[in-house]
Amino acid sequence: MRLRCLLVNPWIYDFAAYNFWARPIGLLKVAEFLSQFDVELFLIDCCDSFKVKKYGTGKYKTELIEKPEILKNIPKKYRRYGCTREEFIEKLSFAGSVDLILVTSIMAYWWYGVKEVIEILREKFKDIPIILGGIYATVYKEHAEKNTNADFIYEGQIDDKLIKVIEYFGLKLERINNKPKYWWQMNFYKEMPYAPILTSTGCPFRCPYCASSLLYKSFEQRNIDEVVDEIEGLYNLGVRDFAFYDDALLYKADTHIKPLIGKLLEKNLQARFHTPNGLHARYIDKELAYLMKKAGFKTLRLSLETVNIKRQIETGGKVTCEELERAVLYLKEAGFLSQEIGVYIMYGLPRQSLEEVKAGVEFLKKLKVRIHLTEFSPIRGTYYWHELVKAGVISDDIDPVLTNNSIFSEIFAGYSRMELQKLKLDVNNFNLIL
Repeated sequence: MRLRCLLVNPWIYDFAAYNFWARPIGLLKVAEFLSQFDVELFLIDCCDSFKVKKYGTGKYKTELIEKPEILKNIPKKYRRYGCTREEFIEKLSFAGSVDLILVTSIMAYWWYGVKEVIEILREKFKDIPIILGGIYATVYKEHAEKNTNADFIYEGQIDDKLIKVIEYFGLKLERINNKPKYWWQMNFYKEMPYAPILTSTGCPFRCPYCASSLLYKSFEQRNIDEVVDEIEGLYNLGVRDFAFYDDALLYKADTHIKPLIGKLLEKNLQARFHTPNGLHARYIDKELAYLMKKAGFKTLRLSLETVNIKRQIETGGKVTCEELERAVLYLKEAGFLSQEIGVYIMYGLPRQSLEEVKAGVEFLKKLKVRIHLTEFSPIRGTYYWHELVKAGVISDDIDPVLTNNSIFSEIFAGYSRMELQKLKLDVNNFNLIL
């Protein structure tokens, strides 16, 4: 008997959110895995509710909601981003009866939204098994077990372990295909103004603030032809904006991204490419800068994080100020405009003063690139997490909602709210006149 499986991406509960080419990639990979079996799949993406702006990005539909008690003293408005509660319940009615429900989770500090989604699912589907996976479920397994009412918390990547979990609930998967389908071949979305692309999984670096090594066992780059086929297939469906979400897109550039771009150029696709995840500036040479420009890369984001040499070494030694400066020079020589080159600077890191952040801002001003202030948010299990716990700044059982990057630096980093707002205003004004 064919199984009917419902996949759900919960909405976002946060102080701020914007759709920068976001899709629930992990959940879509689950769909691809299950496409090998005799399973009928239904997807409800609560975040697929936004007004498309430039290059396919968009502003989510929002609704003011009551803050959890733990956030009552935060002087910011709290919102649900995505479809309304009523719209979600209506979508469930269209799905009909199902045998299995798989829910994903992304940012741990969005867990209240995950909890509400599961409560609604539980009320409607009663005894149907609900499996919760994703980043929050993997990093905060014990917390998810205690607070979400899911039947099973699935940790880590999708592999044959999922088959055993499903069979645990008395459901049998019958394999019908040896090769899975791509998620975009399953008609989950009526409109696809953009598509996320992953050419690799994991990361070869071990940054003290990043959870990549907790989520992936190893770093693996995909076959180049397979990636090109995927982009071409999406292009033929009408997609024109593609966002690379790799953690290390440029790693081993000569055998990966350079030949990949070369093959895309042979296809002569009139597409636009974006890199919302920070690129490793160290790997940008004249050839790569030229190839990216010729291929249609439009939104470039480079990672610097800090200009403090000691902290650069502490955070993995991935880039120096000189390497970033050289990469920016190559990109501008290739024809990229200042407005197209953005650089991430982090603030709120353990022991990081606001003066260190300001020094980074001044450095980037001289390079004439867009400045992106990025709030540090501690992730359970990382080096910085353990450091903060050891120092007594946070407790290991802290409610994940308090790690929200919109509030963490103000609560735990000791920054003056007024000084931080002044710096943000200065950066915004600089970006506007760039």
